[in-house]
Amino acid sequence: MSRELFPVVILAGGLATRLRPVTEKIPKALIDINGEPFIAHQLRLLHSQGIRRVVICAGFLGEQIRAFVGDGAAFGMHVDFVFDGPTLLGTAGAIRRALPQLGESFFTLYGDSYLTCDHAAVQDAFNACGKSALMTVYRNHGQYDRSNVEFADGRIRVYDKQVQTPAMRHIDYGLGLFRRSAFAALPEGQPADLATLYRERLAADDLAGFEVAERFHEIGSFAGIADLTRLLAPSASQPGRPP
Repeated sequence: MSRELFPVVILAGGLATRLRPVTEKIPKALIDINGEPFIAHQLRLLHSQGIRRVVICAGFLGEQIRAFVGDGAAFGMHVDFVFDGPTLLGTAGAIRRALPQLGESFFTLYGDSYLTCDHAAVQDAFNACGKSALMTVYRNHGQYDRSNVEFADGRIRVYDKQVQTPAMRHIDYGLGLFRRSAFAALPEGQPADLATLYRERLAADDLAGFEVAERFHEIGSFAGIADLTRLLAPSASQPGRPP
C-alpha cells in the first residue's frame, strides 16, 4: 500500500482560453473524459499515489469545481479550496495565498495535468536534495510540447519557457515540490508566475531536478483531451480506478 505523501496544490485558476467555447461555461477541470469530469480522474490517480490531502487553487468558475469535489471524501481524501478573488494571482501567487492551508513541504500540480510518475520517488529525491524546490523533467525532444529545459548529469542547467536553445531536450513535466520558504519573498495578494519562481531558484542554486520516464498527459488542448480520452477508455488500465 502506498504511504501517505505530502499534500498537493492543484493549480486550477486559469481561464483556459485555448479550449473556448467549451470553457466559457465550465472550468477546465470539469471537462468530460469518458463520462466523468477530468478532476475525478486526477484525484483518483493522486489517491493511488498515496496523496490524501489536496488544496485546489481556483479562479474563474471555480465554484463549480467545489460543488463537484466537495470536501474530497468521495475520493478518499481531504480537499480544501483557495480562491484568487477579484484579481487573478497567477500560478505562484495562488500558491502563496494557499500557504496557510499547507505544511512545510508540498507538491504542485497543474490543473490540466495527468501524471503517472512515481510521486513517492519524487518526494524521496526532494527530501534528499537539500534545496527548497524540485522540478520534475521529462526527456521530450519536442515531441509532446516544446522542450524548455537543459538537463545534464542530474542537474537543471537552463529553464526558459520563452527562449529555446539547441540543448533543450527535456520539458518541465508539471509536478513540482517546494518548501514553503521558497515563496517567502512573494508579496501576498500580488500576481506571480511559477515559471519565474523556478528560474529564480535555479539562479540561486536552489532548484533540484528529477527525471521521470513516464510521458505526461494533459487536457490543455483539444488534442490532449482526445489523447487522454483514449488512455482512460474503459478497456484501458486506469491507475487508481476501482475495479
